[in-house]
Amino acid sequence: MNPDSDEESKLLFLTKMGYSKAEASIAMERCGPDSSIAELTDFISAAQMAKAADALFPLEDKKPFCNDSNHKKRRNLDYDLWKRKKQMKLQKRLLDGVDDAIHLPNPMIGFGVPTEIVQITHRTLPEAAIGPPYFYYENVALAPKGVWQTISRFLYDVEPEFVDSKYFCASARKRGYVHNLPLENRFPLLPFPPRTIHDAFPLTRKWWPSWDTRTKLNCLQTCTASAKLTDRIRKALENHGDEPPLTVQKFVLDECRKWNLVWVGRNKVAPLEPDEVEMLLGFPRNHTRGGGISRTDRYKSLGNSFQVDTVAYHLSVLKDMFPGGINLLSLFSGIGGAEVALHRLGIPLKNVVSVEISEVNRNIVRSWWEQTNQKGTLIDIPDVQQLNGDRLEQLMNTFGGFDLVVGGSPCNNLAGSNRHHRDGLEGKESSLFFDYCRILELVKCISARNQ
Repeated sequence: MNPDSDEESKLLFLTKMGYSKAEASIAMERCGPDSSIAELTDFISAAQMAKAADALFPLEDKKPFCNDSNHKKRRNLDYDLWKRKKQMKLQKRLLDGVDDAIHLPNPMIGFGVPTEIVQITHRTLPEAAIGPPYFYYENVALAPKGVWQTISRFLYDVEPEFVDSKYFCASARKRGYVHNLPLENRFPLLPFPPRTIHDAFPLTRKWWPSWDTRTKLNCLQTCTASAKLTDRIRKALENHGDEPPLTVQKFVLDECRKWNLVWVGRNKVAPLEPDEVEMLLGFPRNHTRGGGISRTDRYKSLGNSFQVDTVAYHLSVLKDMFPGGINLLSLFSGIGGAEVALHRLGIPLKNVVSVEISEVNRNIVRSWWEQTNQKGTLIDIPDVQQLNGDRLEQLMNTFGGFDLVVGGSPCNNLAGSNRHHRDGLEGKESSLFFDYCRILELVKCISARNQ
């Protein structure tokens, strides 16, 4: 083809993307010559899904996939249809008897951690997942059954890497990571953070009873123990000598493990201070302090954040790949765990688009950006659903594209501590995972078009 017109250029681009000539021509005819590539690929994908759905869904359940009157208003990939196609594919595999359930490893060291000898340095990624752009997605490892199977399926069938941050710091934090980053030449942040409770908080050693055998803290949560609870523990211990009965020991240890209590005096336990949580998670001192941020907000923001040392170990492979700096799209960025990790690795942040709904968290990231004298550009977007195809294309044309898309969508409906709304990926907050997929797909599509 000799692309003498805009229409022929679009047809040529669609055929290069792998669509047939007939599909591309029909899409151009139905959607009009002024339609965008995103609209055309949307139409073709919807048509393909309509064919695939005929055998599984009754006719009355199907909705029209293209409406000429409103199709041009859609600048986004129709990821509801895409989501349905992925679920159909998963259901078919289950009906065919294919058991591809994802099981959590033990020990939970992923493809390797600095303290263990076993290291995996090569894997074969599905063709659709090969970067750039690179992507990195995180969520709680102990999710309801089938959740990680679905996450993997929606992220190009990439195998998750499950890692417990107890191999990087003094606190456990079991997380799953789906990414297309290389595995060779990873390196940890230096100096190594404290790996045990006593190394992290040496003053507690004096008061630590022999029957409390903890060396690591459990996962840090968004809330802390009440003063009433620590007072109950004190009174229970004061009623006995240096060696309380086993029933009292069990009560105290159960509460200490649940709330990550440490010994601060004789018969006295206390929750961690926000500054101590910052240190355990790898953030700089006072990262969440000041600027009108309450103590409660600090605990909440920290409890939902990345463990920086763990994430930095995975992202370290980018240092040699982007010596001049990186363009980052940070979705559900929280208090900037990915940004802090890249900064601590010595990777310059050229342009960062940070999408975060919490004003408190946005203020924390903005303050850190200014305190560390970043030379790049930071753009705040409050709502992930505002990031549509037009906005992404504008940003990518301005920056020259994104090198890395990072995100950890809310785990409210996945975490084991949430007993009332543990609805999996269909929950109100955790369903935002599909926005991560939608945006990543758009970034890849725009990047391919701009090459």
